[in-house]
Amino acid sequence: MSFTDTARDDGTVEECLDELDDLMTSLGRFSPTVLAIALRVHLEGLLQALLEGKLCTPEEVRDFVRELERDALQYERD
Repeated sequence: MSFTDTARDDGTVEECLDELDDLMTSLGRFSPTVLAIALRVHLEGLLQALLEGKLCTPEEVRDFVRELERDALQYERD
């Protein structure tokens, strides 16, 4: 499985996003900085698990992280 293959399954991704939205709402008592740090730690673990399970390649992880950075900083250019 690659990130590209997963992105095609829009129904499952949408369902997961809905559940994550509910979870994030329940974590509203934490500051955005604390949430960002905790999510970074969690994402690191998830990406490592994908690599260890050979579900994606190191290059796919690098591309994913680059896209994340580009998306997160897109408003900085405006």
